[in-house]
Amino acid sequence: MNSKATKFNLKLRDMCFIAIFTAVISVLAQISIPMPLGVPLTLQTFAVMLAGIILGAKKATIALLVYLMLGAVGVPVFAMGNAGFARIIGPWGGFLMSYPLMALIIGLGSDSGKKVLLIVSLVCGVIINLSSGTFWLAFQSGTGLREAFLAAFAPFIVVEIIKMVMAFGVGHPVRHILKKGGLL
Repeated sequence: MNSKATKFNLKLRDMCFIAIFTAVISVLAQISIPMPLGVPLTLQTFAVMLAGIILGAKKATIALLVYLMLGAVGVPVFAMGNAGFARIIGPWGGFLMSYPLMALIIGLGSDSGKKVLLIVSLVCGVIINLSSGTFWLAFQSGTGLREAFLAAFAPFIVVEIIKMVMAFGVGHPVRHILKKGGLL
């Protein structure tokens, strides 16, 4: 097999993994629990963490950009079947807009091959996601930063820690198996 054919197959494989994870994120986004202050609890961030851990920085970031593009053009992939560009720039859009950066940071930690860097990148990714959501909510809604923090950050700290532990526990071994099998 010549090198061009091998290169094409690798790109096709990457596109398949990107598509699979875009679908996984879209499905897990539909698992949603309404919260009293408006921001729902979803499994979107768990899926973003898994994508970063398993796919690595480049492919995970692309998967999240594809996810956002699908939602922006009207495919109901966001939490509770929502879609549209207005959703991305609306009060909860800060969470959505941070997903590619979150995936990139977690992916870089995973690509390093060091567990401690992966754990640090998970924490950093979650802090960026919650902070982005909080600041964007405060900006869009005109509420104070304190009110936005109480609605969009504080209620999710424990849940996000649980998601990080689960994502690490699932994602790290899956990535290892896929790499060992020559699939990543």
